[in-house]
Amino acid sequence: MTPIKTWLGYPYPLGATWLGDGVNFALFSEHATSVDLCLFDGMDAREENVRIPVTEHTDQVWHIFLPEVRPGQIYGYRVSGPYEPEIGLRFNSSKLLLDPYAKAIAGRVEWGDEMFAYVVGGEAEDLTRDFRDDAWGMPKAVVIDNAFNWDGDRRIGRPLAESVIYEVHVKGFTKLCPGVPAELRGTYAGLGSTWAIEYLKHLGITAVELLPVHTHVDDKALVDRGLTNYWGYNSIGFFAPEANYSSSGDLGGQVTEFKTMVRNLHAAGIEVIVDVVYNHTAEGNHLGATLSFRGIDNIASYRLRTEQPRFYLDFTGTGNTFNLLHPRTLQLVMDSLRYWVLEMHVDGFRFDLATTLARDANGVNKLHAFFEIIHQDPVLSQVKLIAEPWDVGEGGYQVGNFPVLWAEWNGKYRDAIRSFWKGDEGRIGDVAYRLTGSPDLYNHDGRRPYASINFVASHDGFTLTDLVSYNEKHNEANGEKNHDGDNNNLSWNHGAEGPTDDPKINVLRERQQRNFLTTLFVSQGVPMLLGGDEFGRTQNGNNNAYCQDNEISWLNWEKRDEKQNALFEFTRRLIQLRHEHPVFRRPKFFQGRRIRGSEIKDVMWFNPGGNEMSEKDWGLPFARCLGIMLSGDTIDVLNFQGQPIRDDTFLFVVNAHYETISFLLPGHEGVEWELLIDTATEPGFLAEPKRFPAGDELPVIDRASCLLKLCGGTQAQARQESFRKRPFDFPQNASAPEEVEKKE
Repeated sequence: MTPIKTWLGYPYPLGATWLGDGVNFALFSEHATSVDLCLFDGMDAREENVRIPVTEHTDQVWHIFLPEVRPGQIYGYRVSGPYEPEIGLRFNSSKLLLDPYAKAIAGRVEWGDEMFAYVVGGEAEDLTRDFRDDAWGMPKAVVIDNAFNWDGDRRIGRPLAESVIYEVHVKGFTKLCPGVPAELRGTYAGLGSTWAIEYLKHLGITAVELLPVHTHVDDKALVDRGLTNYWGYNSIGFFAPEANYSSSGDLGGQVTEFKTMVRNLHAAGIEVIVDVVYNHTAEGNHLGATLSFRGIDNIASYRLRTEQPRFYLDFTGTGNTFNLLHPRTLQLVMDSLRYWVLEMHVDGFRFDLATTLARDANGVNKLHAFFEIIHQDPVLSQVKLIAEPWDVGEGGYQVGNFPVLWAEWNGKYRDAIRSFWKGDEGRIGDVAYRLTGSPDLYNHDGRRPYASINFVASHDGFTLTDLVSYNEKHNEANGEKNHDGDNNNLSWNHGAEGPTDDPKINVLRERQQRNFLTTLFVSQGVPMLLGGDEFGRTQNGNNNAYCQDNEISWLNWEKRDEKQNALFEFTRRLIQLRHEHPVFRRPKFFQGRRIRGSEIKDVMWFNPGGNEMSEKDWGLPFARCLGIMLSGDTIDVLNFQGQPIRDDTFLFVVNAHYETISFLLPGHEGVEWELLIDTATEPGFLAEPKRFPAGDELPVIDRASCLLKLCGGTQAQARQESFRKRPFDFPQNASAPEEVEKKE
């Protein structure tokens, strides 16, 4: 064939870059001895059609410019160097490698022993090099043209405090949706479709948080069991959107389709947050496949054991840890983040196992370069940054310890609220912290209530319906003998495991779901709703459906019954209530006392006797009922013009006890309260709100909650103990008979 014209090229930017008159290729490898660029005529080619030596080498970057190459070109690399795993070097030019900076990736891994750089099954394990070619089974990188008509798209920039986040899987959201054209279901185009956007807007969602959309690998062990890595926490391409969610093919169409989805969501006022996995890659431990980083520069890419560099440090439970202590690997992560903001227009990130990203040789370091770079970066410091603040390493649970600018998935919120509504003892004090934005965790170093991402359920664990329907996980479909998934779910089946025809159990389960949702949306902080929980989606007790790309995980839109529709309407109205009342989404913490210069006490706590909670009350382990008053006319929260933001005053009353408890309503004579929500009723919201004068008793049945709004008298008069207050002793018989049974 005609020789390919080659020019020297540039060492920056890394990756394959279409410059209008050709494509520049640049690949970092500190320890390689040579690099070959491999071009393919099509995805059906079992080996490269052209192999071009890359001879230019500047600052450890191998680079070349091909003036005749255009977008759509399929390519990969072969990188040569020593294969000496015992000193951390794993070069093997027999293996085709993905470009770490690939903007699009076509094809999937076709698993075979050739995908491994060593002789699989050999006596020396990974120490013996495998010389077979694997190009036939490897995905390939694709050159793209970044040009796109954004049609005036602009960053929404909604304050995090005003956000309602909806965690959802791109495919699972619309795969079964009749409102989306069949050819678009389960794709970026489906999520960006008119039906999907209208649904999200009607529900009141302000931001979708997408499970990983970086190109990922389906683990060989899963494929062998007939499963896939559905969640996608197995990244191999940090710049390339997952092509499996594209209706436009995988030769660059996935990039355009993703951008179109973002543009459509932005036009509707909905932000896009993407879940990113920079803590590890799909290449696994020392016995894993060689797909990209390992074969390009293993030492630079991964954290290796100092004394035994053949083996990997593993803080993630996946076999390896990405090496953010190396400047070039850290650069790759930052380049990836900026790419998704500047080129793909996303509005923020949720960082999977974010504690791992802050680890250095001494453990978790709040002054890690990862944080320092983001904080001073003019692009990344201005987007939403959400940490999953834990990993599996020593000292890995870091809830409350991330620096300013960061919000966190608040695992302590989830656990406290679940435990409280399950009826566990000694949770009143913890619940009070969680309802007020977790000041015990975040009221320091300049952080605010919106640092707390509040959730009751997420993709990782039970759905809300399963949380109230199962005591134990049921993960048999995953093929791991039910050994996978968390055993500590703080769940309660309320008397039967799984679906039941018992009306008493079903009524209680439905009430508990309303309790969880009401608590979530009246709590300070940022609520995150798991996609489908608004209408009672179930995974049949599977709390680790990471490998279930089927009806277990997909949202079912066609078989919703009246109960599910009622739950949806209840959730929608809760979100609307939150949007309408800034008292539920304060950007500042309550002070819990009279504010200087004002007679206003911004938050008050009451026991059922109409008294302010005493230190003794807070310390009672068997206390399961509480009232919280949120003052709406405080002077410490201001709008942009410096004027106080005024709102109504609300009283939220919760009873996790197994018997009805009557609450004496606070306030002076002349004060009136309007009952808006009673979770004991099936709609939740009262069709005609009821009015109660201060001093009256409000009966709150077992395991129920009520939300009341001040409707008569002044707010100052309402912020008082009940003028009819009486002594109250919390019930001391700790557990109802059915609760004893559930714990045995």
